[in-house]
Amino acid sequence: MDDTSARTTPSVMARVRNLGNWANLSTPLGLAIARAGGSRVLRGPRGLTMAEGYRLPFPMAGAFTVGSVVITSHPTWADAEAQWPGTLEHEEHHTWQWTFCLGAPFLPLYTAAMAWSWLRTGDRASANAFERAADLRLGGYTDRAKRPLREGWRQARTLLFERGRSPRGRSGVSDQS
Repeated sequence: MDDTSARTTPSVMARVRNLGNWANLSTPLGLAIARAGGSRVLRGPRGLTMAEGYRLPFPMAGAFTVGSVVITSHPTWADAEAQWPGTLEHEEHHTWQWTFCLGAPFLPLYTAAMAWSWLRTGDRASANAFERAADLRLGGYTDRAKRPLREGWRQARTLLFERGRSPRGRSGVSDQS
C-alpha cells in the first residue's frame, strides 16, 4: 500500500467512528449544517468529511465539528491549517467525542463544559473537558489559570442580572422629577 492510499483509506477504528456517527445521526446533522452554511464538502483523511467556506455567523469559531464532519469558516482547510497548524487533528478528536456521547447528548454536555470553563477561567476552553481532551494547543487555545469559583459566579451574576440597572435597581427609571 503506497502512502497516498494509507492517507485516504480509513482505519477500522475510523470506520467504527464514522458508522457510529451516522447511526447516532450526528454526521447527517453535520452535513446539513455544512450545506446550510454554504460550505464546500469533500472527503478528508482518515474517513473524515471536511467542509470549508462556512458562512453562517454561528457558531463563532474558525472550525467546529458535528459528527464526523469537520467544518471551517476559512475558504479552505489549507488556510485553516496555515493559520492554526493542528486544527484538523484537534477537530478529529471532537469526532470521537460525538461518537462516545452517542450524538446529540454531546451538545448539552459540551455547553455545560463551556459554562464550567468560563466560570473557572473566564474563557470557554481552558477548563472545558472536551477541549482539553482534544488538545487545547492544537485548537489554538491558551491554558488559562483557574480562578476562584466565587469570582466566576460574581461575574456571571453581573452579566446576567445586573447589566443595565440603575444604582437603585430599576432599569431606565429616574426617581427624580
